[in-house]
Amino acid sequence: MKRLISLGVSLIILVVIYQRIDLEGLVQVFQDCDRLWMAISLGMVIPLTLLTAWRLQQLVPAKVHLGLGESNRLILAASTLNMVLPSKMGDIAKAYFMRDRGHLSGSLALSLVVFEKACDLLSLLLWCVFGLMLYPNKDWLFWIMTLAVVSGLLLGILLLSSPTIAQWSFRTLGRIAPKTIHPKLVKLSHAWGEMHSYFWGDRRQLLRITLTSIVIWFLHLLQIWFFILALRASTPFLANLALSPLAILAGLLPLTFAGVGTRDAALILFYQPYFSAATGAALGLLCTSRYLLPAIGGLPFLGQYLSTVKQEPPHESS
Repeated sequence: MKRLISLGVSLIILVVIYQRIDLEGLVQVFQDCDRLWMAISLGMVIPLTLLTAWRLQQLVPAKVHLGLGESNRLILAASTLNMVLPSKMGDIAKAYFMRDRGHLSGSLALSLVVFEKACDLLSLLLWCVFGLMLYPNKDWLFWIMTLAVVSGLLLGILLLSSPTIAQWSFRTLGRIAPKTIHPKLVKLSHAWGEMHSYFWGDRRQLLRITLTSIVIWFLHLLQIWFFILALRASTPFLANLALSPLAILAGLLPLTFAGVGTRDAALILFYQPYFSAATGAALGLLCTSRYLLPAIGGLPFLGQYLSTVKQEPPHESS
């Protein structure tokens, strides 16, 4: 039912968007695109997926053998689930795949994925803060968003660096959250504590994963800028560093199907000083392809992982 509701919300937003733009103009934008830049920008999905898979390899303990091929399959299968699960929850499912494939204990697998997603979010916020600080045309809405993004970045750093603050936050959430999600909060709290012990025990590995995450998200934002070039539009790169993360964050809200609709509306709204709504809608479709292409690539592997989870007896969680 939740998936149907989110799909309905996405469809409503898309209907509103496409009623207000020139559909012939949208088609014309794609017809007039720069095909070389289009190929380059879409092709960046491959190195980005491989680099993300390599990072997952670096996350696991040295004694655990996780080949690049297996890591890549895990990333692709999680991408498939991310298309139908809210707020990138497909990446959490990746932890259970690693557990049931015998790579890691359940708690350590979950802690690695939690850390991986925390690094992704903080890297995205870091580039967003950098771009917003240099973005010249900030009105009151952009100042509020800048404050919110800076606050989120600082809070995330505190939660990663201080187990005391992290556990206090989980206890506070436990008091105000519905009872139905208490077990999930308890499990996440334990995973967060194990993650902190594991990663802060090896500062060199922590630095390597952090820098890799920052580079990965720079390349993601560069890909979106390449999309803009492919559509023969123009946006300063520093402005893109501010605006594209905001649109991505809008797509992470658990309101729509895989962020479709909210992300498109945000792109049209934020980029309106630089190009038309039709071009913004075209950019939204290309940004959706960033998630769709890996999801399609993960379809052949998803059934294999799901059947493993169903057939194998559950492993110990610790």
